[in-house]
Amino acid sequence: MRVLLVEDEALIADAIQVSLSRDGYMVEWVADADTAENALATTGFDLVLLDLGLPGRDGLSVLRWMRAAERSEPVIILTAREAVENRIEGLDCGADDYLIKPFDMNELLARSRALVRRANGRSAPNIAHGDIVVVPAALKVFRNEIPVELSPLAFQVLMLLLERSGRIVSKDDLADSLYGWDGSAESNTVEVYVSQIRKRLGSDLIRTVRGVGYVIDKTRDAG
Repeated sequence: MRVLLVEDEALIADAIQVSLSRDGYMVEWVADADTAENALATTGFDLVLLDLGLPGRDGLSVLRWMRAAERSEPVIILTAREAVENRIEGLDCGADDYLIKPFDMNELLARSRALVRRANGRSAPNIAHGDIVVVPAALKVFRNEIPVELSPLAFQVLMLLLERSGRIVSKDDLADSLYGWDGSAESNTVEVYVSQIRKRLGSDLIRTVRGVGYVIDKTRDAG
């Protein structure tokens, strides 16, 4: 899952990046409102973590821009502004959640997982697909209740395909979810991780749509 972190304090941003990366997220960090809007205009994200006290324009201007443009990414405001009026303003502008600095990192991770889950139309914390169960909070995969080892990036590919089960995901979208805007992925990187998933979880789990991308078909009991 891809997160846009909008935070001008480097130490705070670094701590959040490390924690989210360990939880399986791909984090893009920007430090001001203009760069945040440019990132959102060119890239899709699963979650936005937004500081309010940014240099230049306030973080709320980014939130207002997002909602005016009908951007639906869930947004968690991270700020030292603790007055009730500030929380009300942020939520009324379209934020989905609000955390006061300093906050507990585990709470941020839990709130992030909950918002991403709801944004994908899923209420349960785990993802079940046939005999496969994925536990996002623990970065674990089970098949027939037996643990299956996947590399962190293969896990991210599996998560993205499962979250979008029944829909074709292009190779470019998968590569972007792994490496962000910098385009550092090698041409065969996605195939390597898809191959790893197939070897560990079954060759028929991921279907290749030639010239388009990959899809995990919905199970019969998934509707």
